[in-house]
Amino acid sequence: MAKEDMLMVNARDLKKLHVMRKVEEGSLKQSEAAELLRISERQIRRIAKRFKEEGAAGIPHKLRGVESVRSYSAELKARVKVIYQEKYKGFGPTLAAEKFKEVEGIEISDETLRHWVIEMGEWEKTRKSRAHRQWRQRKGHKGEMIQMDGSHHDWYEGRGPKSVLMGYIDDATSEVYGRFYDYEGTVPAMDSFMRYIEINGVPMSMYVDRHTTYKSTAKGLDESGEEFLSEFGRALKELGVELLHAYSPQAKGRVERLFRTFQDRVVKEMRLRGIKSNEEGNNFLEEYLPEFNRKFSVKARDESDLHRALPEGMDIRRVLCKKIERVLRNDFTIVYDNKFYQVLDKTKAVKVIMEKWLDGRLVISYRGKAFNYKEIMVLPIRQNTRRSRVKTIHKPAHDHPWRKGIQKCATPGKDHMTSLK
Repeated sequence: MAKEDMLMVNARDLKKLHVMRKVEEGSLKQSEAAELLRISERQIRRIAKRFKEEGAAGIPHKLRGVESVRSYSAELKARVKVIYQEKYKGFGPTLAAEKFKEVEGIEISDETLRHWVIEMGEWEKTRKSRAHRQWRQRKGHKGEMIQMDGSHHDWYEGRGPKSVLMGYIDDATSEVYGRFYDYEGTVPAMDSFMRYIEINGVPMSMYVDRHTTYKSTAKGLDESGEEFLSEFGRALKELGVELLHAYSPQAKGRVERLFRTFQDRVVKEMRLRGIKSNEEGNNFLEEYLPEFNRKFSVKARDESDLHRALPEGMDIRRVLCKKIERVLRNDFTIVYDNKFYQVLDKTKAVKVIMEKWLDGRLVISYRGKAFNYKEIMVLPIRQNTRRSRVKTIHKPAHDHPWRKGIQKCATPGKDHMTSLK
């Protein structure tokens, strides 16, 4: 398996490989695999054929890295942006595309133009009206989709501080995992998800709300032309987990109903045991949740578990952490969080990634490689290597014409201009 995983170039390929193995084992139908991977059944049959003949090497698309014959040139893109700014600023993408064809003689799709205009910051996305909510059937496999949220509540009924329960529930089986934290944020979300993976494996998708922990508030598109991701969203993308956002509490009703149940049952159970802190509460959940799942979980329509193991060699701590890009100075120093660090390894990197692990550890890396470094308590004073210029006063010689001019000017009774002639 390790050799096959090395052939994969991104998390999406690893996910596709996992699904195709399930198809080969007979645990998944090709139609179910097509739905999971968001592709057609015809494409699934092609992939299955290549997978049978080539193994893991048949998973990546054969055209990967090849430039599309339908792509627009960079010169045309720049020209269109300039014309839009000068003549069609404020035009919608559809109308602007029509004008480019009629007036400028440039044929371009309105969808492509919409993306370019959004990159320029001249257009905002608009959300279409949503259809009326309808009942949704459970997913068919365990690990196919996990609903996750944080519940703010007085869990200890005044015996301790108010806390947040980070709760997970499998959409197919209603199996539950949870853990108490002081607040709902990036660190609790990552820490709880890391513990979930250690127990169950990596799920196919996560269904969450639009809390800033899970969805970035940044507008526009990043350098790759995609929407900005939160730190948690970035980590899930690296793991190949699809992140789905709910627009209302009703959309993720299963986890919301779980919280109502827990706010009744768990609160009373902890009252009986006199639990008053998160540490005691988490120890209680480790004992309570297996019994709760035995009583209230349901059997999935299909027995196959779609949770997958982490790729061999992957350090989950380097994925579920905070990452930020920093510039590496010419003297191999970095400024981060008001502190200075000296990189000890030689590198040609201009920018590096600062990885702040959940346990507080800091790792400085470039393209996955970690550097040796040390913290600089006091920056060395830079010495000025340029020679200081000594200002000297030049005195003209005694027979210099300038002196003669002064002497003539100083002659009494003569005009100044006359003395200079």
